[in-house]
Amino acid sequence: MTQPIATLLILGASGDLTSRLLLPALGQLLTEQHVRRLRLVGAGSDDLTPAEWRAIVVKSFAAAEASGACVDHLVATTVYRRADVTRPEEMQGLLALCEGAPAVYFALPPAVTGLVCDALAELELPGGTQLALEKPFGFDEDSAVRLNASLARLVPEECIHRIDHFLGRSTVFNLLGFRFANRIFEPLWNNDHIERVDIVYDEQLGLEGRAGYYDRAGALVDMIQSHLLQVLAVLAMEPPSTLEAADLRDAKGIVLRATRVRGGSPRRSSRRARYGAGVVAARPVPAYVDEPGVDPANDTETLAEVTFEINNWRWAGVPFTLRSGKALSARRREIVVTFKPVPHLPVGLTGHEEPTVLRIFLGPDELSLELNLNGPGDPHVLERVSLGAVFGPGQLLAYGEVLEGVLDSDPALSVRGDVAEQCWRIVAPVLAAWRAGKPALEDYAAGTTGPSGWSALG
Repeated sequence: MTQPIATLLILGASGDLTSRLLLPALGQLLTEQHVRRLRLVGAGSDDLTPAEWRAIVVKSFAAAEASGACVDHLVATTVYRRADVTRPEEMQGLLALCEGAPAVYFALPPAVTGLVCDALAELELPGGTQLALEKPFGFDEDSAVRLNASLARLVPEECIHRIDHFLGRSTVFNLLGFRFANRIFEPLWNNDHIERVDIVYDEQLGLEGRAGYYDRAGALVDMIQSHLLQVLAVLAMEPPSTLEAADLRDAKGIVLRATRVRGGSPRRSSRRARYGAGVVAARPVPAYVDEPGVDPANDTETLAEVTFEINNWRWAGVPFTLRSGKALSARRREIVVTFKPVPHLPVGLTGHEEPTVLRIFLGPDELSLELNLNGPGDPHVLERVSLGAVFGPGQLLAYGEVLEGVLDSDPALSVRGDVAEQCWRIVAPVLAAWRAGKPALEDYAAGTTGPSGWSALG
């Protein structure tokens, strides 16, 4: 039986990720779960006094309105150390501060994470140690394989949490419940009835000071290779027998192994663009190449769209188009399932003849089903109507759900090692084609829907 986690050790604790996301989520989790007592050890490159570190924790907890005995215990006992976490002796000192089985959270750049793994390989980790890593998991398939090999030398796979907060527990369960608890949809969830699937994540935000990471990654790696392929996997996988980690992750792995760039042609099945100067929501946005820290020679795309196919019995022939971009006219986060047209419309019915469309909105999670129905007045005339529903909200912030899985030693919603490698394998032909300049990088003005020649999705 896995030991309960007694300590959360955050590497990179003085960074923005910790104060803005991890600590508020941790405070909320402790507030909701009154029986969880936890020690927090922070390690970072900044030289913080105990009072300065405790002030960061308290401020982050206050933002989440965290309170209770568990929160007070953590604040009273938390410690921080300035440390070079790539040195084995300093990691040994940090582990000595931990009580019981620790969860080690790598709030670090990928290159540093690899060096920390090398340092930990020289140590004997406490039994039950959990490791949590932020994406990206490597920078291509080969590096993902190497990183997985390094992690496997430290702890078993079920103790490794490759974090994708985009698919928190509530969103995953909302999709699973919708698909598998309603007989009306699952019999239609195949290529006999579905014309296409679009998964869109458009943002109004621009670079927002993330050039250090984003200018090397771009929209394809930042969103499609990681987050949106995970959405595709949950949407398209076969029904799992249980919601246990093994069954859920097996189902995702099977469908991703069948996923390819449509037609095997990145040139025909992908497109990319970069925003120029414009106005988004009444706010002037500079051209991407003029953002601080950007190297124009990188040809980094800020809008990416790729169409994939899933080569299995259920989905053969159905295009899955994944799109994500920055500095666009509207925020749009949705899955659009377009059903095939009816095979025959009785003579005498006129008006709207569009196919049925299911829209699943992400954050907040809602859905609408667009149908053709007889409207008021002339019963021969069809009108378009939308039936809507709102999913139950999650109890925790996205990172709260992430931390809950880590602290409970439950990897069900984390990315398994082979799946991380598959996601890189899926986009590798696109990355290679784009490096060769095919297709060309297009332009769009910030605050628009994208390049003028691009057709809308969904």
